[in-house]
Amino acid sequence: MPANQQATPSDPDADVPDRPLTLAVLRQLVRTDWRGLPGSTLIVLSRDVEGNAYSPFASYSRSRYAPTYNDFVGEIFPLPEELKKDKELRELFADIPDSAVPALVLYPLG
Repeated sequence: MPANQQATPSDPDADVPDRPLTLAVLRQLVRTDWRGLPGSTLIVLSRDVEGNAYSPFASYSRSRYAPTYNDFVGEIFPLPEELKKDKELRELFADIPDSAVPALVLYPLG
């Protein structure tokens, strides 16, 4: 973890390094650690864990995520309700791993 990176807030499992951030932890950060930040504070995403490039947060989607390359790198897949509505999408994503879980996917601007 880079020296300037913060650990998760007042969390009993905070000593567990480099674990995926859940929506519950994000909500806790917003309510506690980030509560005093101005609303105009820019949200910036890093391209990789080494901090080789950065970009402002631009959009999000609700999808499903499954690690497909290793424990920390994977793919996103459509939600079941999206597949139900769209035959072409079902054909394109015919083999979704059983390990796919609901996820909030954040996209950078650049």
